This record gives sequence, C-alpha cells and structure tokens, in this order.
Amino acid sequence: MPESTDTWLTQEAYDRLQKEYDFLSGEGRAAIAAEIDERRQEGDLKENGGYHAAREEQAKQEARIQKLEQILRNTKVGAAPADDGIVESGMVVKAEVAGREMEFLVGSREVAGGTDIDVFSPQSPLGAALMGKAVGDETTYTAPNGKEITVKVLAAAPFKG
Repeated sequence: MPESTDTWLTQEAYDRLQKEYDFLSGEGRAAIAAEIDERRQEGDLKENGGYHAAREEQAKQEARIQKLEQILRNTKVGAAPADDGIVESGMVVKAEVAGREMEFLVGSREVAGGTDIDVFSPQSPLGAALMGKAVGDETTYTAPNGKEITVKVLAAAPFKG
C-alpha cells in the first residue's frame, strides 16, 4: 500500500537510501542477472535449486528497488522537525499507551536506519492519532482488534539518529 504523504528523511538517510538504490539498480542487477545465467547453464531448470534461489533473490531485489523508488520520490529531505513538543513525522515520542509507557519514532523505518527504536508510520492508527498532538495531550485510537486505546503524549523531540 503506497504512502499517500511524503516521508521525512534526514539528508544522511536520504543519501544512504540513494546509494543503496544506485547499487541495486545498477551493479546489483547485473550481478543477479549473471548469477541467474550461470545457474541456467547448469542444466535442467526444473530441478535446479541454485537457479530458483537466484530468481527468488532477483524478485526480492526488484521489490526493494521499487520500494526505494517510492520512498525517494515521496521524500521530504531536510532538517529535523522543530523541537516544539508537537508530534510530527521525524519525532521520537514518549507516550503512555494503554497504561504502558513507550518510546518510538513517528516516521519511516528508513529514517531509523540501524537503530533499534520502534517505528510507527504517520499513517498507522497510533501515528495518525498522535500527529499534531502536543506534550500533555491525550487522545484515543482504534487498535486492529477494534478496541479503543488511550494515549497520552509525555514527550516529543526530533529524532537524532
């Protein structure tokens, strides 16, 4: 499901994704095509596990290329959002969710890079409920199981990565 709004990325995250895209759509495609050709030369394709594995890897790689194209096309690159305590894409939020304190990034997993922080997109039920809320605000959202979940914003600061 394509995102309908722009994804906020730091310049560093954008550059990292652009580099990955350039590799996968150039050198990466050539390498997997060579691998497929090499496996094809081994003979009977019906029983050639190496060939099928290479084709599966090619499909995964093409899916990643398409995902990167979408992200890079729908990206807003720039400085971190203002440190004003208002929840928006690119903010790390500390919130009390159904009585449990959580800390997570509202934004894209791509922004989080190699960090282990939980990420909720602005389009997710939790992310959408929090967008535009300020520290101290309380709101609710409907969880996938149909239950109404209460959320209170405890803190919101730009992601430092």
